[in-house]
Amino acid sequence: MTRPEESTGTPLPTARVLTIAGSDSGGGAGIQADLKTMLAHGVHGMTVITGITAQNSVGVQGIWPLPIEAIQAQFASVVDDIGVDAVKTGMLGTTEVVDCVAEMLSTLDPNVPVIVDPVCASKHGDPLIDDQAIEALRRRLLPRATIVTPNLGEAALLTGLDAGRPPAELAAAVLGYGSTWALIKGGHADGAPTDYLTDGAQEFEYRAERADNTHTHGTGCTLASALASELALGRSVPDAMGLAKDYITGAIRAGFGLGAGIGPTDHLWRLRPALARLDPGPTA
Repeated sequence: MTRPEESTGTPLPTARVLTIAGSDSGGGAGIQADLKTMLAHGVHGMTVITGITAQNSVGVQGIWPLPIEAIQAQFASVVDDIGVDAVKTGMLGTTEVVDCVAEMLSTLDPNVPVIVDPVCASKHGDPLIDDQAIEALRRRLLPRATIVTPNLGEAALLTGLDAGRPPAELAAAVLGYGSTWALIKGGHADGAPTDYLTDGAQEFEYRAERADNTHTHGTGCTLASALASELALGRSVPDAMGLAKDYITGAIRAGFGLGAGIGPTDHLWRLRPALARLDPGPTA
């Protein structure tokens, strides 16, 4: 795989991945989950924060969108100086923010992959986007997306179809809005969680055994960030998804209780054995 270069032509040690999303004060989802996932994949994570949430393991207590000027300034600061090899979007919330992000992404090289995670609600069902913003997502953002990654409920909101329709039908409807690939995540369906990926010509299914674990806060953010990281490292979309599926499956299996509600996935699950070897144990 190829590595990015600085403006001087010096090879960089890793790829640069930008997340445009909201902040989760509880650390399990949003910007915080994105950065942990990127670190676990060995890429350099960067952020454009779209909004602040007061959020913990039991729900979302408040949401405060950032001013458009602040979002634009973060993007220009990062992209103009550091550059970017892949972008992931998460919680955008309002039409104004969606339009702003779409306009910013239009300034990037068209070859830079963009993963759109159409975040509509928290793990507890708290709404994170308004109805007008969903239409803006369809009209402005999806045509720039390399991959759109809705779960069944989000696919239904985007397309107007019933969430129980076959994944191929949901994906075809999502592709109708202009993205290159659609990933319909099947974690909310019965049985083994199976994700369906297509570009309209090729079809792929990714299966895993369902983990006996309720601590799944941040799964959508984590999967999308893993995808972005793998694409930034030069993987093809199907290969990147296979690796991201393996990662999120392990992270869910290792999810842990934190607080009184739904705990986070474990973004460092692959590193736990090495970290345990480094632990000197209790000191006197």
